[in-house]
Amino acid sequence: MRDVSLEPVTPVTPRPVRRALLGQRWASVTFLHWPLDPALAAPLLPAGTAPDTFDGVTYVGLIAFRMEDVLQAPYFGRFPETNVRLYSVDSQGRRGVVFLSMEASRLVPVLVARATLGLPYRWSRMRLIREGDDVSYSTRRRWGLRAGSDMTIRVGSPVTDPTPLELFLTARWGLHTRARYLSNEHPPWPLHRASVVSLTDGLVAATGLPAPAGPPVSVLYSPGVSAVFGPTASGRGSTASGRGPTASGRSRRR
Repeated sequence: MRDVSLEPVTPVTPRPVRRALLGQRWASVTFLHWPLDPALAAPLLPAGTAPDTFDGVTYVGLIAFRMEDVLQAPYFGRFPETNVRLYSVDSQGRRGVVFLSMEASRLVPVLVARATLGLPYRWSRMRLIREGDDVSYSTRRRWGLRAGSDMTIRVGSPVTDPTPLELFLTARWGLHTRARYLSNEHPPWPLHRASVVSLTDGLVAATGLPAPAGPPVSVLYSPGVSAVFGPTASGRGSTASGRGPTASGRSRRR
């Protein structure tokens, strides 16, 4: 490993997308996070990346939402999704996320994303319901290991000044896959505090990580943002992964 200059943690991307190749909207988003030993995360990351850490700790996230406006397709472009993700940094100092699993209720997007991007999508039975301030998400995997998740959260007050940790967990401007780095851009997340009403999850443990011990240390909700993916002005927005040594996983607090 070698130390590199890590890009800052900022509410807007430090690398604007020059040309949008794909657009989508993430709506009714719930973020649940637990601390994780970086040594447990490292073997699950793509070559050329290392765990991105905050005060020496990395995190595993369980993120549930509704995908909208994918390719402007009314039926195939709108569906519930739940993913398990880790936090990564590469040898160029670019922070990102790594998806360990991605559940979606539409079969065609699952097959396309698996075939074209190598993303770990799985076809699942899913449901997203909002009743007042309570938002419920349910997923049951159809293929392979029959993992699932059920959660209900209660939306609280808006977050006017996100903490450094909240920014670290939500302001992620790229995706590390086994083959490449994909940059994204979107407005700052409109976040709300939230609390867990109920949670039964088997998706985190299904990735090979230990099941979370105790309640999440961070619970956030957002009505959503529209995002685009594509190359950046620097030309580093969609490049091959694994070229060179991994970066230090140390985070700079802002």
